[in-house]
Amino acid sequence: MTSSQNHNLVFWKDLSPYPICIIPSTVLSPRILIVGGGVTGLITAWVLLDKGYHVTVVAKEWASYGTAQRLTSQIAGALWEFPPAVCGQHTDAISLHHSKRWCMVSYHIWDAIAAVPQLAEAAGVRVKGVDFFFPFAVEEDPAQLEKMREIMASGVRGFHRDARLVQERNVSPTYGAVDAYEHLAPIIDTDRAMRWLMDLVQSKGGQLVTRTIHGDLLDQEMALRTEYEADAIVNATGLAGDYPRVEHALTISADVTNVNEIVFLVPRNDDVLIIGGITESNEWELDLTLESPIIQRMRARCEAFLPDLKKARLDPEYPLAQGLRPFREHNVRVERELRLSSGESGSEHSRIVHSYGQGGAGWSLSFGCAGDVLALVEEALLNRAPTPMAGEVKPVVPQYQARL
Repeated sequence: MTSSQNHNLVFWKDLSPYPICIIPSTVLSPRILIVGGGVTGLITAWVLLDKGYHVTVVAKEWASYGTAQRLTSQIAGALWEFPPAVCGQHTDAISLHHSKRWCMVSYHIWDAIAAVPQLAEAAGVRVKGVDFFFPFAVEEDPAQLEKMREIMASGVRGFHRDARLVQERNVSPTYGAVDAYEHLAPIIDTDRAMRWLMDLVQSKGGQLVTRTIHGDLLDQEMALRTEYEADAIVNATGLAGDYPRVEHALTISADVTNVNEIVFLVPRNDDVLIIGGITESNEWELDLTLESPIIQRMRARCEAFLPDLKKARLDPEYPLAQGLRPFREHNVRVERELRLSSGESGSEHSRIVHSYGQGGAGWSLSFGCAGDVLALVEEALLNRAPTPMAGEVKPVVPQYQARL
């Protein structure tokens, strides 16, 4: 086992897309139980396996490919975004501080996967242009201007600002977009990627177990660790046709419409275009249909934005994707369990590590969060005291009083 003081993962150095683990496990290697079989859980499993851990992933259900309801990780747009993302909805200081690093770790790894044709095909990852449109000059909105400048300085490839993108992408002039920029970003075919991740985890020796776990994990920590012989637990539950070909992912600032109803167009693959989207807080039922007013408004909004979409036909097998996003009231949570656990020798530091609340940004933050989880697992195994997540610590500038 090696220490991960620098937990910004690097592809090929820290993780490999091939069955052989970078650091092979031994009979003495720690065993980790991961609860949750979505993108966060599977990528965390991949990272831990390549660091020499034994890994078991427990989930109540796995990715499916029929007409039944699919995992939230599958119905995601899975367009990489820089925070605060259009679909991420994380604007608190702690989330933004960490997410800006997490997303860039993920960007470089998805970009590296896409650079190898065989890997890109197997994993369903492509890098394409993504365009953002605004109903005002970006300089008129301080938040959007700051985000644009951060993107320019982040290392994202292909940044280009040009209002002519509105016409070049055939955006309707009646929609009011007057400014735009684009950059290259990974776009992930989630159905293919989830199958690839499951196969990869298993090929590296990971065990996938179908099981539902109810209740507070802390109350079950010792029982689960005993049952699975686990040294630590990671909580990743999260709560060809006649269509118009769109070669870029297109989004428009939420300022144009209701903040929860945006235009979001993502080419999933050569045959399927995802259009959206909406978010509804505190809704737990997946009961929308193609006839629901909010769904009809969504399609009308997208067609008004890009009139060629009126020629599109619905996917006959899976025409409407809806899922429950694992949002939290506050920040994304990637930290140790702060409460004490009840062990054989009394209260002790818990060995549960949490990674959830990524909301609509799970694919964008995946590898970055997994790198931090790795570091936290190593810390937990040393029985160190946990510390809460924190935002950026700004340096204190000393004030001096001049004497005249």
